[in-house]
Amino acid sequence: MNRAILLLVITISVAVTSFSCVSGKKYKTLESTSQQFMNERDDLKTDNIRLNMSNTELEAELSRIKNQIVDVQDQYDIVTSERDKALEDLARLNSKYNDLQTAQEDLIKGNVRETQKLLGELQDAQKSLQEKEDLLRQLEENLDLKKASLDELTFELEKRNERLLELEKVIDAQKRIAEDLKNKVSEALLGFENDGLTVSMKDGKVYVSLDEQLLFRSGSWEIDQKGRSALQNLAGVLERNPDIQISIEGHTDDVPYRGSGQLVDNWDLSVKRATTVVRVLLSGSNIDPKRLTASGRSEYVPIDPANTATARQKNRRTEVVLTPDLSSLYDIINSY
Repeated sequence: MNRAILLLVITISVAVTSFSCVSGKKYKTLESTSQQFMNERDDLKTDNIRLNMSNTELEAELSRIKNQIVDVQDQYDIVTSERDKALEDLARLNSKYNDLQTAQEDLIKGNVRETQKLLGELQDAQKSLQEKEDLLRQLEENLDLKKASLDELTFELEKRNERLLELEKVIDAQKRIAEDLKNKVSEALLGFENDGLTVSMKDGKVYVSLDEQLLFRSGSWEIDQKGRSALQNLAGVLERNPDIQISIEGHTDDVPYRGSGQLVDNWDLSVKRATTVVRVLLSGSNIDPKRLTASGRSEYVPIDPANTATARQKNRRTEVVLTPDLSSLYDIINSY
């Protein structure tokens, strides 16, 4: 099971704007919030791994106890058989003892030794029978303890399995939502997929990647008409799916920004392009602005790290990351 779905809820919010629109203090606050979300993701992944490890350990312990129960049952059967044999021997000796008592008056000489021998055998048999009964009782107590431990472990294992099944159902449902969203987005953007636009799904999220050539001129953050049309089609899908969280990430290549005026470097350019996309998505739509997050990644998350013109062209892109609602998943996790 792909526990990485917990990455679904993480969105990196680094809102940096130009013209001193956002203070350094707010930038650090947003950066801290992003780190907090990433920590929560790691905690969820750790919790998922711990549950699987605990489940495996319980299953191993269950198997071990079952084997111990089989061994105790075998010992129980052996002792029971020996006890039954001892009872038969006791009955036989009692019969002999009764015969001796009947003939005791006729046996005056020579029979006293035989009587003592038989009495000794009877006492030994009774002692052996008592020892076997004590051992049998001890084995029965051990068997009861093992069964109680087995019942407790079985119950705990069933609870954990139920929780895992619930998580798997929610994860499958989230995956279906993401796949359905991907299909809707692909259908809405069908005419643009040969012009530098791709739609993919990874870790339960839908990624709409738009090459620089589809949206912007080199070094610019102004969107041309074709790119604007693609974003408007995408906005229609997002408007009809209000539970989807939207993150817009601007990416550049590693060539230093050579422009002047409003922007300083690739960080500024990537953020400016992300915020421009946000404004186009909101323009003329009913998308709740609270659903959107704009961030700039500069050149630090490349698709292709090669030092070639082709690689740089791939890296100059804007990604719209769509994350389905994970509230039901959190409800299950927080209920335990």
